[in-house]
This record gives sequence, C-alpha cells and structure tokens, in this order.
Amino acid sequence: MKRYILILFALLTFQAAYTEAQELNARVQVQAPAVPNIDKRNIEVLQKIITEFLNNNKWTNETYAPQERIDCNFVITITDWDGNNAYKAEAQLQSSRPVYGSAYNSTILNLSDKDFDFGYTEGSSLDFSDQNFISNLSSLLTYYAYTIIGLDKDSFSRLGGTPLFKKAQNILNNAQNSGTKGWKAFDGLRNRYWLNENLLNKTFEDLRGFIYDYHFNGLDRLQDNTGRGVKKMITLLSGLKQMDKQKLGSIFPNFYFATKADEVVNVFSIPTGDPSDRIRAYNLLVEIDPANINKYEALNQSNNPAIPGNNNNPQGLNNNSTGTRN
Repeated sequence: MKRYILILFALLTFQAAYTEAQELNARVQVQAPAVPNIDKRNIEVLQKIITEFLNNNKWTNETYAPQERIDCNFVITITDWDGNNAYKAEAQLQSSRPVYGSAYNSTILNLSDKDFDFGYTEGSSLDFSDQNFISNLSSLLTYYAYTIIGLDKDSFSRLGGTPLFKKAQNILNNAQNSGTKGWKAFDGLRNRYWLNENLLNKTFEDLRGFIYDYHFNGLDRLQDNTGRGVKKMITLLSGLKQMDKQKLGSIFPNFYFATKADEVVNVFSIPTGDPSDRIRAYNLLVEIDPANINKYEALNQSNNPAIPGNNNNPQGLNNNSTGTRN
C-alpha cells in the first residue's frame, strides 16, 4: 500500500510540474566591465532577482511543458552607477525556438536596447503588474517577456502573437510617464515604442505571416523533403516583395532580417537540384533586404561551398534528433 501511495505522489508531482511550467527559460548575465567602483554583490543580486522574475512569473494562461519553455538570453551591461540604486545600462536580448525533428534552434529575436536604465535597492521585491507601472526594471522585463513569447507564437501560428504584443503595448503605455527613455515615439526611431508599434501595425502583417511560414511550413518541414522544402521557402520570400520599401528601415524588419541573414544563406545554399533556385533566392533577398546584401553575396557565387557540419541541412539540422515545441 505504501508503494502505491509513493507512486501516486510521484505522478501528482510530475503532473503539477507539467501544468505549472512557466513560459520562459531565461539565462541572465549582468555585467559592469567599465564601472570600476560597483560592488560585485550588486551584480550577483541583480542577476538572481532578474532571472527569478523572468522564469518564475506566469505570463499567459496556457500550459507549457518543461521542454516547451522558450530559450532566451538577457545580457545586461551596466554602464554607470550612482553609488546608490540607479543604474544606466544596455541590454542584448535573444530568443530561439526549436526546429522540428532536429537539434537545431532557430533564432527569432536578437535585439539591442541601449536605454535599459533602471533603479533597484537590494532587499526590495521586484513585483509584476499588468495594470500599473511599478518600476522601470519590472516594466522592461515584462515588456520583453511578452514580446519574446509573442514572436515565438508568431512562428507557430499565423499572427498568433498579437494578444501578447497587445499586453506589451499596455506595459508600454503605463511606462510612458515614468521619465525613462525608450517608451515614447520621440525617444528615437529604434526603441521599445517603435518595436511594439511595428509588431501591431498592419503594414508588417506580411512579415509576421512570413515568420510563421518560414518556420512552421519551412524549417519544420525540411525533414520531409529537403530540396522541395527549400524551393517552397524561396517561393515564400516573393510574398515580401509587396512590403512597403519605405518601411524597410523600421526597427521590426531591420532587426528581423539582421537576425536571420546568416541562417537564410545557409538554408538557401542547400542544393535543390536546380542551381537557379539559389540565384532566385539571392535576387529576392537583395530586393527585400538590401541592408544585408554583403551576406547574401554568398548565394551569388557560382561554386558555393558545402555547409560545414551537416548533410545539406542548415547549421546542424539532422534527422536523428528531436527538438520540438507545440
């Protein structure tokens, strides 16, 4: 009887862990290489409390299995400290999602925030609120948590991230009277305001739709028939030709294409049986994303070298491993 009770307890524990798993699997690094007088303990405390805030809060009402949590990185570089509780900082943010049937993770977000300033006093709680502005640090982390989850959802369902981007918009609106930079339109052209505006702007719905097709109908299907899959992904590119060329310098397409440039070169270098496919991909990419033309030049070479470390699969995609979510 005791044995059955233990088994039941183990099953209930597993079920609780499964149903209560949070959405993010965040790795946080806080550093201050150019601030000589900062206490090392301050950095350790900040790193711990930010990690706990991102990983322990429940950001949606949905159920995430532990293996479905979204891998993301927050590298926060403190550039100045007032000796008390005010920090000037920058942040590098990155998130990725697994590719079906492989051990490869495809980067979704790779973004720098130059205005990641915040205040924090050791021993104080870092609270979360959807409805009120509590602190700039809480708002920054909450805003990016919603944005990361939203972009992840966009890669699994067409425009699936919209509810999360609207939640991020609410955080943004609440933070606009805080007196800190990055939350308002006139704070710059590449800030949190414009990122959220772009993500909810109908002008960029084609790009958001491409994110879904590229990942869910493209990368996730490469294992079925690699050559045919690459051809389909090239065809998907043509849909972006309709995007307003005057909008290409906006923060959303700018960071997205910069994030994806190396990966798409590897993908479209996979042989399809028709050498003209690579040239077609090159012509489409330089029209859609002229800012990264130097990277795309590899597709225009007559003898493009084999992709190292795989058998005609992008950056390590292989048929013998699994890396799935949803």
